[in-house]
Order: sequence, then structure tokens, then C-alpha cells
Amino acid sequence: MAGQSDPHLSIFSAPEVEFLAEDEIIEIVPNISMDALNLLCGDFGPFFPQIASKVPLWLAVALKRRGKCTIRTPDWLTVDKLTQVLEAERESPREFQPLPFHYVEISRLLLDNAHDDIPDVYMVRSLIEDIRNVRFHKVETGLESISGRTHAVKLKNLSAMEVNIVRPFMVRALQAFYKHDSPQIIQQNDNNNNGNNRPLGAERGPRRDLRPR
Repeated sequence: MAGQSDPHLSIFSAPEVEFLAEDEIIEIVPNISMDALNLLCGDFGPFFPQIASKVPLWLAVALKRRGKCTIRTPDWLTVDKLTQVLEAERESPREFQPLPFHYVEISRLLLDNAHDDIPDVYMVRSLIEDIRNVRFHKVETGLESISGRTHAVKLKNLSAMEVNIVRPFMVRALQAFYKHDSPQIIQQNDNNNNGNNRPLGAERGPRRDLRPR
């Protein structure tokens, strides 16, 4: 995460990834009437009691905290769907099941702020944690298979948090293998660097005397 990231790599902290996830659209059911909201990210509303509306996740959480709406649980965040995903993850050691790119952040925000709107919330929380553990184990297993001849790695259906964790290690590993297997390139780069350190006048040829006035 951020504490172990290389400043030259684009790595986000967990709160930063969560911040990006808050723009995901989710459905709410307001219990108040409210005019439309004209925001930088778009226009939402107007809102009427018991009529579903789609809003960004951050707005849904803000309204929920104020008791102004309930949040409809996404179709993928149910016990039946998560159970199917978990079984498929365990049966396919080389494949990742399709889930929302920000499933980790969305589920955490909803479980923390709208747990009363989620049926079987404790089972849902447990399934999400199991799915995360299985997927992270797959990632670790996949990284162990990287060899010096690996030039690229394709991991399909990874989530934002999983990509954020894998990326710094992946870049460093491939760089290390590349340098180890290409010593002639390293030597050439060193020679170029040494050449760049020579005095500016080293390649200008013999000096000529100025003409007298």
C-alpha cells in the first residue's frame, strides 16, 4: 500500500481507492421530497418518497446517514450470488470471477453505513471476506509462477484493490528479471551514462586560437 510504495509508481492508499469507488452509481429509495441536485458529476433527482432513484455512492451514504433514504442492495451483494461466486472461485484456481471493479470498497461502505438495508448482513460480510481471501491467494500463487522469461502478466477480472496491491510487486519483479536476463543492456546503459559524464569539451576536437584583431 502507500507505506511500501515506490514514489515512481502510481500506487493509491486504501482510502484513495475507496474515494474513487464513491462515484459508482447505486439505487436508493428516498423517504423525503427534494429538488434535483446539480452537481459537477451530473444532475440527480428530483427525489420523491418511495420512488427509487440512482445516485453516486457517496451521496447515497450521505443521505442514509441523515435518515433520508434506504439503499437498495446491489444484485451481486446477496447471499445466493456471493455463494455462487465463492464456489466458482474455489473451483477455478486460475480464473477470477467477474465482480464489480470496486466490489471491495462498495461492500465495505454499504456494510458499514447501510447494514440494516442488507438482508442476512452477517452472512454477506462473511462471504465477502472469504471471496477476498480466496482471490488474494490466487494472486499470490500466480505471482509465484513468474519467471525470468515473463514479459507480461494478464490477470483478468481483478478488482481495484487487488490491482493496487499487485502492481508495485509486479513492476519490481519484472524489472528485476529483465535486468538479470539482459546484462548486455545494463552494460550499454552504464557506458552511455559514463559517456554523459564526460566534460562538455571532450568531443569538440582541437582548440583553435582566436584571430588577432
